[in-house]
Amino acid sequence: MQIDPRGPRFAAALTTVVLAAVLLTGSGVLLAAQTLVFALGALGGLRRSPYGWLYRTLVRPRLAPPAETEDERPPRFAQGVGLVFAAVGTTGLLTGIGWLGLLATGFALAAAFLNAAFGYCLGCELYPLVHRARSRAGLAA
Repeated sequence: MQIDPRGPRFAAALTTVVLAAVLLTGSGVLLAAQTLVFALGALGGLRRSPYGWLYRTLVRPRLAPPAETEDERPPRFAQGVGLVFAAVGTTGLLTGIGWLGLLATGFALAAAFLNAAFGYCLGCELYPLVHRARSRAGLAA
């Protein structure tokens, strides 16, 4: 499936704001909400993500058509990577291991910020490497 590449960047900007708020407040509940957003995007597809819905509903209609589209799989994989870091962070914050929660949140924030500010998606860059490794191991469908 092809997507508008501006959508994931918009989502990364919202994610950056949420994760910065988590670092400032130490809120495990807020990070749990972001974890759910990552889960919906990774498992259900970017169209099922609340940030994807916001982009399609509020932002996309006001923009010119995208110059090009991109494969959904790398950004969806990136959502999965974000899910892992956010889940670890949520676990840390909600179980009293604050340093773990803040560390995992900081890593997720750095990745989201790179995408939002510079259009550089770390998870998207990892996708072909993981895909190739899985193919060589006979794990890819």
